[in-house]
Amino acid sequence: MENVPFFTNDTIVFGILMLCLGLVFYTSSSHNNFWKTFYKFVPALLLCYLLPAIFNSLGIISPEWKELNAEGVLVEKSSNVYYVASRFLLPASLVLMTLSIDLKSIFNLGPKALIMFLTGTLGVIIGGPIAILLISLVSPETVGGAGFDAIWRGLSTLAGSWIGGGANQAAMLEIYKYNPEKYGGMVLVDIVVANIWMAILLLGIGKSDKIDRWLKADNSAIEALKQKVSSYAESITRTPSLTDYIIMLSIAFTVVGISHWGAAGISNLLSDNFEVFNDKSSALSSFTSKFFWMITIATAIGILLSYTKVKQYEGAGASKLGSVFIYILVATIGMKMDIGKIFENPGLIAIGLVWMAIHVFLLIGVAKLIKAPYFFLAVGSKANIGGAASAPVVAAAFHPSLATVGVLLAVFGYVVGTYGAILCTILMQIASGS
Repeated sequence: MENVPFFTNDTIVFGILMLCLGLVFYTSSSHNNFWKTFYKFVPALLLCYLLPAIFNSLGIISPEWKELNAEGVLVEKSSNVYYVASRFLLPASLVLMTLSIDLKSIFNLGPKALIMFLTGTLGVIIGGPIAILLISLVSPETVGGAGFDAIWRGLSTLAGSWIGGGANQAAMLEIYKYNPEKYGGMVLVDIVVANIWMAILLLGIGKSDKIDRWLKADNSAIEALKQKVSSYAESITRTPSLTDYIIMLSIAFTVVGISHWGAAGISNLLSDNFEVFNDKSSALSSFTSKFFWMITIATAIGILLSYTKVKQYEGAGASKLGSVFIYILVATIGMKMDIGKIFENPGLIAIGLVWMAIHVFLLIGVAKLIKAPYFFLAVGSKANIGGAASAPVVAAAFHPSLATVGVLLAVFGYVVGTYGAILCTILMQIASGS
């Protein structure tokens, strides 16, 4: 058997993740001086992410593994906890957290959010070829390879994932035909490097005020939006009844059902009637992603509901209920991170780290230049590196009302993902001397 975790039952795994969340929230609300000091340096959200990662690294739980079946054949197994969190709880949370949104105020945030997103995209596009050039000076064999084993072909899938998402990543694998047997190494780099950056971003959220002062950023529009939403919530706050909870969950999961139904319908409509969407080598193929449409439909319905009387359920704690789902999603994302994997393929990991560093330094430089708040830097980055699954998580960590910003930017990522990744791959091919 290969990498079989101690617990493979998803019910037990979910219990462990909830135990992690319970411990973090219990200790973070404690009046004990030790915990008060501890959480000054380590944000609670970061710990919700890291504890499941530690359990995974110790082999207690795992998102996927291989084991022998009854016939003695090695088969791949996986946990469905992340799937449930990302497909059921994420769209439900987006609905609940956008009920109180003021779309006009979102647009009043100005162009800096879009500028930081595009900067993040540019950082990925130029980061790949620069990383190849730098690593080739130290270890030429790491960036070499010929034919379908060429490293630049594999890194094209990384570019697709980091600008758009899973659908764009699959498109790049189809376009450049990287050796499927070696593709797992690229997936590993994607998971390890992206999750390291996720941890750093979450750490920065706890120090966002200091970072904003260093950037000389004007975050008055963000604060005004947060204050407006908070004031509205306070004006309609009431003690929620069982009926309120049932109705809020009913609204959320009815929309989840509609978004899944709509996503399947649109995806099938495009793939069945338009050949261009069926062609995996086409940049338009990412529009057949059911996950993309699910997130888009759930967010759109949430925004529409914010113009109705349903908005008043914010007073009963709609966004708090949505935040519960987001924290569960954070824990399941953390479960995918195996700290020990960092040392498994140091050459490829080094390329990923250099690549990510270029993306980050460019973001910091532009944020400093245009005096953009840390919020725009963090969400602009995660809308690229992580997409619709993690951008709302990071945005909601600042305030539940800001989750929509993350979703809107992540949608842009899906749209430009394949185009940007193709440009990046051409540059990487040149950089590698192929």
